[in-house]
Amino acid sequence: MVPLRSSEPQGHKETGMDDQVNAQRNGAASAELMQGWMGRREVAEALGISTATLQRWQTRRIGPPCVRIGRRVFYRADAFREWMISQERGPVVSKRTGSAR
Repeated sequence: MVPLRSSEPQGHKETGMDDQVNAQRNGAASAELMQGWMGRREVAEALGISTATLQRWQTRRIGPPCVRIGRRVFYRADAFREWMISQERGPVVSKRTGSAR
């Protein structure tokens, strides 16, 4: 009797292992590429607001600067910090008394 052959090509297991190694390398490359960038959820959590509010700010151009790639939105961490600093206000001075509140 002749043994049945598998429908899988020879070396299939090696190919599967190669795919895993390539995925890990691509994941590492992606992580390196995305270093210094934040997603919408991260920025919203840092500000204590919802992602919907952040999206609304984006359409009104009143929030932190962002980059849109397809449907994904990214914020450069340094630009986010700079935007936060630009939102800082000095003490409010009363016109009546001239003192800070």
